[in-house]
Amino acid sequence: MTDTDTDPLYERLKGFEGLPNTTAGRGKDPVNEPMIRHWCEAMGDAHPAYTGPDAVAPPTMLQAWTMGGLSGHAGLSSAYEELSALLDEAGCTSIVATDCEQEYLRPLRPGDVITFDSVIESVSPRKTTKLGTGYFVTTRMDVRANGELAGTHRFRVLKYAPAARTPKPTGKDEPRRPRPVINRDNAGFWEGVAEHRLLIQRCTGCETLRFPWLPGCNACGGQDWDTVEASGEGTVYSYVVMHHPPFPAFDPPYAVGLIELAEGVRMISNVVGVPYDKVRIGMPVRLAFQRFDEELELPVFRALDGASEGEG
Repeated sequence: MTDTDTDPLYERLKGFEGLPNTTAGRGKDPVNEPMIRHWCEAMGDAHPAYTGPDAVAPPTMLQAWTMGGLSGHAGLSSAYEELSALLDEAGCTSIVATDCEQEYLRPLRPGDVITFDSVIESVSPRKTTKLGTGYFVTTRMDVRANGELAGTHRFRVLKYAPAARTPKPTGKDEPRRPRPVINRDNAGFWEGVAEHRLLIQRCTGCETLRFPWLPGCNACGGQDWDTVEASGEGTVYSYVVMHHPPFPAFDPPYAVGLIELAEGVRMISNVVGVPYDKVRIGMPVRLAFQRFDEELELPVFRALDGASEGEG
């Protein structure tokens, strides 16, 4: 919701709209094949357009070519820092990224030299959200390849004063976790979970394994399949630590991992057995089943390193 009362701070914040954030920024490396390869491997994207002599960069890499790394970029203005300081003084000391939008105007190819400019595009009126009360700040970056506009990247954050946390309910009023959506395409998976088995679909045409469950094979398009039971061994391929927003029945912070199973497919689940800040990429994990209430039991992955330190 938007706060409609007079807001003198908002009038000051509006004065930052249109001010430059970065002027004549320059990508630290031209578009290049190694970075494209690393990106595609991390994302699991094997599209043939990103390899070979006529390769282009994945469009979603647009911002990657502008990143300054630990040493940062020259050409930064003080406007964004001044805006942030003004919000900090008003008590809006927390920040969360809310969304980004990208527009692609031409493909990027190896050898393209990247330059960019960015501005503070807009500051919203004061908003009250479940996280707290604050302001949405949007920056726009125009990315050029060899001087030609190649794309636009908009990034929006909420700078806010945290709302007081509601005490966690206890006893019969304690909220329950959301129930999984079970349909004809994934019912077999949940039947396996009820038996403490983690089942992976396998195409009977090309024998490609797939997860999550889908009605057809994404490799050959075949409609027929059977299942194999996962061994339960895996490693943390990637992970995030959830702090916000706090959902009912969840107690942040907690670690959510993208787990690469020994069979080669990946799935998302909680990582338990170590504190959330001890989870690491490459950490070995093993399948476990955790009961959350009398009706809900879910597959999770228990860390094999430091399991005696307590659950996160």
